[in-house]
Amino acid sequence: MRTIAQLTYIPLSEDDPREKVQDLLEHLAQYDVEIEVGYLSSTIIGAPKEVFKVVKDLYDIMALETEHFRFQVDFLSPSKEH
Repeated sequence: MRTIAQLTYIPLSEDDPREKVQDLLEHLAQYDVEIEVGYLSSTIIGAPKEVFKVVKDLYDIMALETEHFRFQVDFLSPSKEH
């Protein structure tokens, strides 16, 4: 089973948020998920357990490194495709 999550991260206290967003995208590369980077959001696809781990880890990182942020996560129903 695979889960799809669309992630939108907006650092609210940064003059130029692109650096924070880029750092987060680079952090995503360490996980066993497919990543599709879009203009306003990124999509991750993988095993449900791994996708939920990514979301938790990213939230923890943002909470430590960014004073104010918005993190929106939309989950699509799981797919049985591999």
